[in-house]
Amino acid sequence: MKSFEESIKELEQTVQSLEKGDLTLEQALEAFEKGIALSKECNEKLDLAEKKINILVGTEGELKEESFVAEE
Repeated sequence: MKSFEESIKELEQTVQSLEKGDLTLEQALEAFEKGIALSKECNEKLDLAEKKINILVGTEGELKEESFVAEE
């Protein structure tokens, strides 16, 4: 399985090849599908990382660990 950084780099390369505009229609469709899959993979990795993040909160001189909840 690729790391998040590897997936992002591959996604960036895919976008660049699409932006050049020199792909055939079939190649562009394949690249687009690949880009969508990579984007979904990156989002899943970010969601998983977010769920793993915990924060330390100071309350009355004591540290307490709480799960991080992202604000939307």
